[in-house]
Amino acid sequence: MTTVMTNDADVLTAATAGFLIVWYIVLLALAILVIVARWKIFVKAGKPGWAAIVPFYNLYCLYDMSFGNGWLFLLTVVPCVGWVMSIIMYVKLSQAFGLSGAFAVGLIFLPYVFLPILGFGSAEYIGPV
Repeated sequence: MTTVMTNDADVLTAATAGFLIVWYIVLLALAILVIVARWKIFVKAGKPGWAAIVPFYNLYCLYDMSFGNGWLFLLTVVPCVGWVMSIIMYVKLSQAFGLSGAFAVGLIFLPYVFLPILGFGSAEYIGPV
């Protein structure tokens, strides 16, 4: 008769691996949700949906939708200015869709919640303000 001995380290390793697998699946689902939401935001604003997944061009389009001048996205590479420009861009983006400042605060602090609300919601693009 053989007995299988397991120690606490083996159990902990298996539990950690299971947790990480579930965690990565949740993160992947969240990433897909945000990509689809951005795609819909771009389409609402009259931009090509595929632009939401192209690096740098998606920033150009977001700044164009928000400010009316897409080249302002280059300011995001300047240290400290990038954070400020991103915050202003989210405020201007919410205004471009006719939404309030409270929605802009949501976009700044909880973008993974508010971008799908913007993309799948009934807000219509009215242009840069």
